[in-house]
Amino acid sequence: MDNRPVGIFDSGFGGLTAVSEFKRLMPEENIIFFGDNARAPYGAKTPEEIKKCTAELIEYLVKSGVKAVLAACGTISLNAGEVVENAAVPSCNVLTPSVEYIASKNDEAPIGIIATAASISSGAYERELRKAGVKREIISVACPDFVTLIESGVPYTDERVKKAVEKYLEPIRKAGASLLLLGCTHYGIIEPAISAYLGGKTEIVSASSCGAKALAELLKSENICGGEGKTVYHTSGDQEEFRKIASAVLGYDIGSLT
Repeated sequence: MDNRPVGIFDSGFGGLTAVSEFKRLMPEENIIFFGDNARAPYGAKTPEEIKKCTAELIEYLVKSGVKAVLAACGTISLNAGEVVENAAVPSCNVLTPSVEYIASKNDEAPIGIIATAASISSGAYERELRKAGVKREIISVACPDFVTLIESGVPYTDERVKKAVEKYLEPIRKAGASLLLLGCTHYGIIEPAISAYLGGKTEIVSASSCGAKALAELLKSENICGGEGKTVYHTSGDQEEFRKIASAVLGYDIGSLT
């Protein structure tokens, strides 16, 4: 049994959706979560800036004694994949498992992808899907307002979120996409608003869930499972603001940050 924690990190609150799914899959594991809220959003940063931030976050987690890391951020996974891959401990991201899941689906209807501007402009999701043999039409849309709203603590029921969802997802709904990838882990926080707009007719694939499953499989393959189910939260931003918003996202009070 390996009681060391796993490290899950993101540019902000989005990675909490991966934490939630991972805790459901492996409730006994210890977790250190780090949200880089002070430097969010990452979607407006250059690839070089994203790589630098990623290296710093991984270094912090490794020094904290984690046994594996999950980059629970689509922008990091697409723009700093090599940094994650070269971590000093076993690592995974949200890009690879998301692509593998979509490639396994037999359908001819279009696929929708929503993510940050940096992720969409990189073309990585579409490129990796084509490499995996996906021939369906892919409609990729950058949604820069989503992360700003989420990081500000705006709930998915707010009219500002609903209007943003309508603005960005209209071409995907019009195309009749049968599957939508939430390519940014933040987007899972407003998934109810997205699902409502699409009318429940589109399968929503969460990069967070795919990443959490990949982390669980990684621990099993490396034979490093074990823990007491403890989770510690860290942020580079305001601790009290983080506690309030994180507690709202997770549905329980996370307590004081260390």
